[in-house]
Amino acid sequence: MRHRQEYAEPETRFFDEQPAPEPTEQPRPRRRRWRKVALITFLVLALLGGGTAIAGGLYLRSVESDIDRVDAFSGVPEAERPQAVAKGALNIMILGSDSRDPENTTGSRTDTIIVAHLPKDRSSAQLISIPRDTWVPVPRSKDGSHGGRDAKINAAYAWGGVPLMVQTVEKFTGVRMDHVMMIDFAGFKEIIDALGGIEVDVEKTFTSIHPPKRTFQKGVQRMDGEAALDYSRQRQQFADGDFARIRHQQQVIKAILDKAVSGGIVTNPARLNSFVKATSSAVSVDEKMSLISMATDLRGLRGGNLTFLTSPTKGTGRVGTESVVFANTEKVGPFYDAVRRDAVPEILSAAK
Repeated sequence: MRHRQEYAEPETRFFDEQPAPEPTEQPRPRRRRWRKVALITFLVLALLGGGTAIAGGLYLRSVESDIDRVDAFSGVPEAERPQAVAKGALNIMILGSDSRDPENTTGSRTDTIIVAHLPKDRSSAQLISIPRDTWVPVPRSKDGSHGGRDAKINAAYAWGGVPLMVQTVEKFTGVRMDHVMMIDFAGFKEIIDALGGIEVDVEKTFTSIHPPKRTFQKGVQRMDGEAALDYSRQRQQFADGDFARIRHQQQVIKAILDKAVSGGIVTNPARLNSFVKATSSAVSVDEKMSLISMATDLRGLRGGNLTFLTSPTKGTGRVGTESVVFANTEKVGPFYDAVRRDAVPEILSAAK
């Protein structure tokens, strides 16, 4: 089992404690990795936890021994953490990293933040996307050099690695995180290609802003890994910008899950091996997460009982020079209180 140290020390020059423009306002590299696709672990766990217990067990034991582990909770003060309310329910923080090393957080921010709620009966899953620019209080980092003020929520990852991200999300939601998953986007293309591609219902015709500037036609389109990644990172062509990107990426995730469980991968050793190898190389989890136990929990998960939600917001605005997303404070409280209590009907209605 590979293990990494807690997190790299962030560069002070990027994060002045004064309310200066955030690094996210600086020009980004032209080549961007896919955002908000941090559910790949769910796919392999749901698939291998299904009707092929022997094959699934063998593969999961292999993945279990090789997967990277991240020290997610040691830097989080226990006294400041929310208490678990609903016994048996699980809440998993899923982060997407644009680096193969989830601990190498110097100057980088996670663009994928999802709270995955698994009810006690495991009959469904609710996956709640928190927009990366949500303006929240960020606790002070472990070394005391950063945080302790309001900022975009993904600043916590750059300032204090995974532990500060856990602390920030828990402070914002009031929901205790039981586990953490991280995804490296570099390996995601191979996962989609191992499935033989997916079908996505495109909401309108548009052209990608990235080479080779594909045109996506309205209607059901078959996409390979490269095309799916390209489709999922577009936002400038839509009036609601990053919210459209979240919506499309959720759409692609559902298509992947449906293809994985219905495409005969388990009965095809070569495709199964490619799928599991691509998945395990892209995933890191916390030290206590058992993939075999999680596979058992998720064995009935399908696209039909997977619900994608977005944390309640009031839309976008500006704080100084920064473009931010404002949380809907009237709805956030009841929404996450329903998550804490494992009240699934209330979770679904509170998000509307």
